[in-house]
Amino acid sequence: MLLAACALAAGLLLGCKTDSSKTPVIGTAFAGPIKLNLREEISPASKNIATAKHGEKLEILQIRRRFVRVRTPDGKEGWTDSRNLLSSKQMAELADLADRSKKLPAQGQASVYGLLNMHPEPTRGSTTFYQIQEGMKVDVLAHKLSPKTSPPPNPANNLDLKKAPPRPTKKKKEPEYPPPARPAAPGLPPNWVELSKTRMEEPPPPEPVEPLDPKAKKKKRPRPRPGGPPMEDWTLVRTSDGKAGWVLSRMLVMAIPDEVAQYAEGARITSYFPLAEVNDEGQIKHHWLWTTIREDNVPYEFDSFRVFTYVVKRHRYETAYIERNVEGYYPIQASPGAMPKFSLILREADGKLYKKTWIMEGYMVRKIADEPYSPKASDAPETKSDGIADKLRSLLDGS
Repeated sequence: MLLAACALAAGLLLGCKTDSSKTPVIGTAFAGPIKLNLREEISPASKNIATAKHGEKLEILQIRRRFVRVRTPDGKEGWTDSRNLLSSKQMAELADLADRSKKLPAQGQASVYGLLNMHPEPTRGSTTFYQIQEGMKVDVLAHKLSPKTSPPPNPANNLDLKKAPPRPTKKKKEPEYPPPARPAAPGLPPNWVELSKTRMEEPPPPEPVEPLDPKAKKKKRPRPRPGGPPMEDWTLVRTSDGKAGWVLSRMLVMAIPDEVAQYAEGARITSYFPLAEVNDEGQIKHHWLWTTIREDNVPYEFDSFRVFTYVVKRHRYETAYIERNVEGYYPIQASPGAMPKFSLILREADGKLYKKTWIMEGYMVRKIADEPYSPKASDAPETKSDGIADKLRSLLDGS
């Protein structure tokens, strides 16, 4: 009996010692990727010792440069990169982005041919919190230009760290004897007025200018190159279950039927809308509106738009209306029906935005309205990244 009691007491002491030896928690964070692997050491060659799911709360134990040692809810500890972690503020912003994106009108659907990473911000350095599967369709909502190279992540941005207690300050001991008095400052020299005068030298005479030879050929000025870092096109998308995030635009393929997409002529389709249904011997076809763009890394969403009509007599699509060399922006509004109507936002030569509306009567398309456009700032969702909120303010127009 005495031996059993001693063994129990030793076990309790050992358990207390184990609990007290745990590394103290210095902050909290949330797992960003769908599956976060935690390694035994900082080196990427070290083995994985634990995993965490997206949104799982982790305890922060140690920080070395941009690497963080965390503890999972089941007590396992491991190292990860700080860009794989999200703070509580970032998690709230991610949920808020998904909630506000529900109000944004879709500019068409897109699919992918492989796994596509979804980011909370339009930057390559941000974490991947979701992956779009091959063949999965998503709603296209917005467009954003972002620098291709992003600065290295700062661990403090993704961590909720506890404030360290202030260090006690030591009081300075007063000297036993006071310091000697400071000597008097030296006076000005007697000729200080002459020394303060500035002597200005006369400028050299201008060089003679040779007269211009009218027969001489003019030298071509070099074309200025665009400055700044290289940019990338990002697209805000929404999944069928309500998740919203940013993906690389070049990885998306708009899900318009191939018999229409073949007329893109090398341009990238940025939006499409069915305008009306047509019955061709039992097969349902549509009249379509689409927008395309040829250049990459531009702030607008399309430089051309076209209306396709399906001609039953010829069993093929034909162009009913087209405009090129425009500067167009989201959102595009289309009202299908017996007399379809659509509106586009275009920037004119005066630099102002105009909302233009067309109506379709049979196979004819004509403009019926042209008015200045000013987006409503209160209708757009806000996001963390600078400039995204301003861009998204133009996505809703009274909806």
